[in-house]
Amino acid sequence: MSGCIAITFAFQGQIKWALAWIVIGAAFDFFDGMSARLLKVSSPIGKELDSLADVVTFGVAPSTMLFYTLKVVEYPAVLEGAREILPYAAFVMAAFSALRLAKFNLDERQAMGFIGMPTPANALFWGSVTVGYTGLLASSDFMPFFLIALMLFTSWLLISEMPMFALKFKHWGIKDRMNIIKYAFVAFCAVALCIAQVAAIAVIIIMYIIISLAVCRK
Repeated sequence: MSGCIAITFAFQGQIKWALAWIVIGAAFDFFDGMSARLLKVSSPIGKELDSLADVVTFGVAPSTMLFYTLKVVEYPAVLEGAREILPYAAFVMAAFSALRLAKFNLDERQAMGFIGMPTPANALFWGSVTVGYTGLLASSDFMPFFLIALMLFTSWLLISEMPMFALKFKHWGIKDRMNIIKYAFVAFCAVALCIAQVAAIAVIIIMYIIISLAVCRK
C-alpha cells in the first residue's frame, strides 16, 4: 500500500510526499522482518508477497520519482527533445530492483548480510537525491545525463556481488566487532539526519556502501 501511494504522489509531482511514503514502507519492511525473526514465523507465500511489495515500494516508486525529476530539470537547448524520451529510462531501475529481489529469495548467503545493495537503501538514496538536492539538480543543463549514469550505476550495485552489512543482530553485546560498527553507523545516521534532514539520507547510503566495502570484504 505504501508503495502505491508513493507512486501516485510521484506522478503528481509531489515527490516529498512520495519519499515520505517510501520511508513509511521501509519502516514496515524493517519491522515485519524483525517481527518474523523474533517470533520465528515464516512461510514461502509470505516471502514472495514481501518481495512483490518491495518491488512496488523500493523499485517502481523511486523510479517514478526519478521519472518526474527528469521531466522537469533543465536540458541543453539542442537536446530539449530528449525530455520526451529520456525520463522513461528511470524505469530501468525498477527492473533491476525486481531482479535483485528475485536473486535475494534464491541466495542462501544473505541470512545475516546482503550481497549487492538492498532495494530499500537504493530507494531512500534516490528519494533523498530528488527531494533534498533540488538546487544541485538545477545547477547544470547536463544534470539529466548525470542522473541517468548514476541510476545505471546504482542499478548495477543492486545486482552486484558486493557484500554489505545488515542491521541484524544475533546478540546485542559490544564484544562483537560488527555490532560496534552497526551501533556507530546508527549513531552517525541519527546525527546526520538531525543536521541535514532529507539531504542526509543520500550521504548515509554512500557511507553505508563505503563501510560495507571496508568491513565486509570476502
